[in-house]
Amino acid sequence: MLAIQPDSPMPLVAQIVDGLRQLISAQTLRAGAKLPSIRAFAVSHGVSVFTVVEAYDRLVAQGWVVSRGNAGFFVKWRAGEPGEAPDRAPADLSFDGSWYLQQIFESRSLALKAGCGWLPQDWLFEDGVRRSLRQLAADGVELGGYGLPQGHLALRMLIAENLGERQIGVEAPNVLLTQGSSQALDLIARRLVKPGDAVLVDDPGYPNLMFMLRFLGARLVGVPRTPDGYDLAALEAALIEHKPRVFFTQPRLQSPCNAVARPAMLHRLLQLAESHDLTVIENDIYADLDPEPRSTLASLDQLRRVVHIGSYSKTISPNIRVGFVAARQDLLDGLARLKMVSGLTSSDLTERLAHGALTEGRWRKHLKGLRERLAEAHGVVGQRLRGLGFELFGEPKAGLYLWARHPDLPDSAEASRAAVGQGIMLGPGQLFLVEPRPTGWLRFNVAFSNDERLFGFLAAQIEQQGQQAAA
Repeated sequence: MLAIQPDSPMPLVAQIVDGLRQLISAQTLRAGAKLPSIRAFAVSHGVSVFTVVEAYDRLVAQGWVVSRGNAGFFVKWRAGEPGEAPDRAPADLSFDGSWYLQQIFESRSLALKAGCGWLPQDWLFEDGVRRSLRQLAADGVELGGYGLPQGHLALRMLIAENLGERQIGVEAPNVLLTQGSSQALDLIARRLVKPGDAVLVDDPGYPNLMFMLRFLGARLVGVPRTPDGYDLAALEAALIEHKPRVFFTQPRLQSPCNAVARPAMLHRLLQLAESHDLTVIENDIYADLDPEPRSTLASLDQLRRVVHIGSYSKTISPNIRVGFVAARQDLLDGLARLKMVSGLTSSDLTERLAHGALTEGRWRKHLKGLRERLAEAHGVVGQRLRGLGFELFGEPKAGLYLWARHPDLPDSAEASRAAVGQGIMLGPGQLFLVEPRPTGWLRFNVAFSNDERLFGFLAAQIEQQGQQAAA
């Protein structure tokens, strides 16, 4: 079909994309024509299946090709072409990310939660919470009235001390407690984003944040993530073209792809932020899961242009809705006022409970054991996925996630629907993209994924897809 030049300086993926676009533009490939299967194209052109997967994904994203469930890839009807749109997908093939997030992704009813965003109950700090509860009861904690606008002072002082250990110089007045990191993101977005503003976000990134920003009327601009950080050329181009003022990002153990940005990437990001008057929101909620001491944007910038977010919901308990924002004083004061206007204070009781769990003496031992369990799970789950033929985006062997795809599973939303019928929750990649489209990427939570039911399901799906492609 195409003449691939392995010695050309143009990447193979770009050669395939450009070549197919030319064939479609010349109507050598007409609307509705089926492209060769991924495996057949790879064999006939002497390239890897992952190269073809990436090329087809790009053509879908650019609107040249459409993916139809288990049927394959077809040339998309484009405005101005004669005839009806033969590739218009049936309604039941559409993927509603907000519905999936609410009805399935957060569901506790499925037996196996391989795509979820939390830790198993027996991995959490239950003993610390129980001891803190007993101590609060013994102390006769007050239940009347409200807490302080910025949150429980002792916990803010402890957070400031812990941030100091990470080379972020703050005092308690620079810390605002929130109801988890979600409220922190919401307050910052409402404080800094106006309808019509261009806002940078990680791509792939955090679905709840994207829904929140769209609700506020923001125009989302994705910054592609790489295993070691960011596509800096794309970031700089987006800054020049869209002139955003805010960038929401997770440099460390990012969800969904678990990428960790190298220090050089962080330095360059801050240089670009300075040049383009950009405020960077650093969501560092997985910091306690990282065994490596790393530079953060906040430690390099000291909160000049960076707003730093943290949370204890991932490591103590999701029901302990305690997060925090560290920021320069003028911005923090505005966030505190907005917090009071929208919800008065956060819960002094849960903040005291979190403080007790963090200071009762076993917290650091709990974190050490948790990190070791996650590292072991990464090794086992990563090996099993590779054994099935999955490509892994990166392997930091820390944090919650592996981001992976298989050449015979081009539409992770379809695989996720099939998984629900077997009591398995997957994390379909389409959910995490700034511009949702069919993709083979899946997010696996390693703490829930070392299960034969999951690997049996994936193996069956791969075999089924292979048989259909060969038919």
